[in-house]
Amino acid sequence: MKPTDIGNPNYFHKVVDCQWACPAHTPVPEYIRLIAAGRYADAYMVNWKSNVFPGILGRTCDRPCEPACRRGRVEEEPVAICRLKRVAADYKGDVSARMPAPAASKNGKRVACIGAGPASLTVARDLAPLGYDVTVYDGSERAGGMIRSQIPKFRLPEEVIDEEVGYILNQGVNFKSGTWVNSLKDILAEKYDAVFVGTGAPRGRDLNIPGRKEAAEHIHIGIDWLSSVAFGHIEKIAKRVIVLGGGNTAMDCCRSSKRLGGEEVTVIVRSSFEEMKASPWEKEDAQHEGIPILNFMVPKTFEHDNGKLTGMTFETVRAEYDAKGRRSLVPTGEPDKFVAADAVLIAVGQENAFPWIERDIGLEFNEWDMPKLNEETFQSTIPNVFFGGDAALGPKNIIWAVAHGHEAAVSIDKFLHADSLEERPLPQVSVTSQKMGIHEWSYDNDVSNDHRFKVPLKDLKLALANIKVEVELGFDQKLALAEAERCLNCDVQTVFTDKLCIECDACVDICPVDCINFTANGEEVEVRATLRAPSTDTSQDLYVSGPLKTERVMIKDENVCLHCGLCAERCPTGAWDMQKYLMEMEHAGPGCRSKRAGARAA
Repeated sequence: MKPTDIGNPNYFHKVVDCQWACPAHTPVPEYIRLIAAGRYADAYMVNWKSNVFPGILGRTCDRPCEPACRRGRVEEEPVAICRLKRVAADYKGDVSARMPAPAASKNGKRVACIGAGPASLTVARDLAPLGYDVTVYDGSERAGGMIRSQIPKFRLPEEVIDEEVGYILNQGVNFKSGTWVNSLKDILAEKYDAVFVGTGAPRGRDLNIPGRKEAAEHIHIGIDWLSSVAFGHIEKIAKRVIVLGGGNTAMDCCRSSKRLGGEEVTVIVRSSFEEMKASPWEKEDAQHEGIPILNFMVPKTFEHDNGKLTGMTFETVRAEYDAKGRRSLVPTGEPDKFVAADAVLIAVGQENAFPWIERDIGLEFNEWDMPKLNEETFQSTIPNVFFGGDAALGPKNIIWAVAHGHEAAVSIDKFLHADSLEERPLPQVSVTSQKMGIHEWSYDNDVSNDHRFKVPLKDLKLALANIKVEVELGFDQKLALAEAERCLNCDVQTVFTDKLCIECDACVDICPVDCINFTANGEEVEVRATLRAPSTDTSQDLYVSGPLKTERVMIKDENVCLHCGLCAERCPTGAWDMQKYLMEMEHAGPGCRSKRAGARAA
């Protein structure tokens, strides 16, 4: 095996698995340490720089970082990264003075953002401080897009949305509220230098089975129904409710129904409980509120009595898998099941809809009626038109929309400076030794033995009585400190200097997880099998030194390292050091452009 090039920014970035998994690449351990130190405003700003909506995401993020958390490799539960993000937002105080001020002067370039959801707002946040004249169009009176219209207030209070959307609009962004864009051709005629489309996936999938038309008055598309609830157009629902679908929208629908008068609310899905697309915690929340989830039931008909819905009939199925692991649903032969209901909410998926984009303006669509894009730059077949969020690559979630917004803003900035869009900016990287003394480090390297702490919840009776009462109370400062200390500081790296090593094996003896090895070099497959703790996770690299005096090499398994620093404390020659590797993504601005870039003529 060749010596590891720790100068390659991707190496240590990959070791910080939580940051690697986050689409916006937020430096998670950095802000968790700041929370542990009580520096909530600093932790908030670290988040705000990368994920733009810390208070919103601290309540609603799909948490791709948590399955990647290294804590989950040494015990069952990862660090509650998402809920710690909320802690930073809850206790930060007034950070308005730390936000970028509106640009002192404009640069002469105009950018239109269609839709005021998370992707468009991220583009506006990145470009407005650079002097771009950014205009955001939205049909609603208030910005936020699906954040405001489809996430129930018992999960995300209105004031949190107002605050974080306000930080962006206050940077000199022109917000044209209540303005539906019905024609991309008309927007292009306004002579904007660039246009960003962030209109989401606004159309919920329907279920056209017998009885759908006849009982239409009592059957609703989930995302449309949630929007009507959010804007106060719907304030109650019938007593018996069926929610069709197994995603997060279905969980929001059933929990909202429970608060608006639904006494018998049932979720019915065609898959197994484990295969449901909803996040595990969303399913847990629904079950905590007494909502049953019925599985392996395929809808056959909406039953009605002269247009008045009486319930639904379902076919019972089971899952069968072929040799390649592909699933098919096979009828069990059991009699059809009838489930009584007065209302049905259909939450079986979302689709993109671009009826407002003319097909004769040069913007090409693929076979799924999605815009043809460069998926790295988000540029469409019209060079100055860019897409992001659900409108670009289909429905995902808020943090992906933010990541798309950052990348699209980089592309727009480079495009308007006649720079190559394919040359993406490198991240900012800093490496700093954490050594404060012989046995002291500038971070708390004690490994907590605590299991994951539960977030306190509002009393169930009070929570179900009002759809605007937030259910999760969030960590208080004491619980936040305890949970933050569960973080293994994966961005504080063990750095080995082979020239200083005397091969005394002291680090091997003291390592609590046997991840350090001094062994003969060889092929990776062979080496992994012969380590003190055999390494089977090939997705995580091995740290390999250059040859030592005995011709052996030091090999450390990054997969299980606790970053405790005991090896560095024990080493008599200082061959080991603990160095904080901070990596921050480069956003739109001079740093993202090549030296040869110049302004694009209007």
